[in-house]
Amino acid sequence: MTPSPKGYMAVGRIVGAHGVHGEIKVRILTDFPERFTPGALLYLENESFQREVVSARPHKGMLLIKLSGFQNRTAVEPLRGKHLFIAREEAMPLEEDEYYEDELVGLMVETVEGDLLGELMEVMWTGANEVYIVRGPRGEILIPAIAQVVQDVDLDQGIMRVALLPGLVDGE
Repeated sequence: MTPSPKGYMAVGRIVGAHGVHGEIKVRILTDFPERFTPGALLYLENESFQREVVSARPHKGMLLIKLSGFQNRTAVEPLRGKHLFIAREEAMPLEEDEYYEDELVGLMVETVEGDLLGELMEVMWTGANEVYIVRGPRGEILIPAIAQVVQDVDLDQGIMRVALLPGLVDGE
């Protein structure tokens, strides 16, 4: 995951051009796909102004989107790999004990006993639950994002505390 610029959060990633009229294929990175309805305003990575969503339609698990200012395939080809952002204050409110991915990436992860496991580097989205990829002194550890394991998330201190299940970490 590419970190979002301060004050912004990624809602989509451009995976390529589609057709000849300037549409882009976007992998959705939000639980709120209404962010892409025509008329919505989004920031394109490395731009300081918003672009309007002219059209959007589903296509093979992604969205085909046309953004204002791009008229043809040649214009959108260089956008591959770039992210689409919203301002952080436009984020949908979450329930208690729910967090956005960019709030979690970078947290230090330790056991409830205080043993450092490492830094949360990435959130892997699976069908059942998310899995946190943590890298640290013990190498890479995959931690299931379930209530039985994740005991506390303290964004102010930058720490996640976990109760490891038997066999989750080598030697334990």
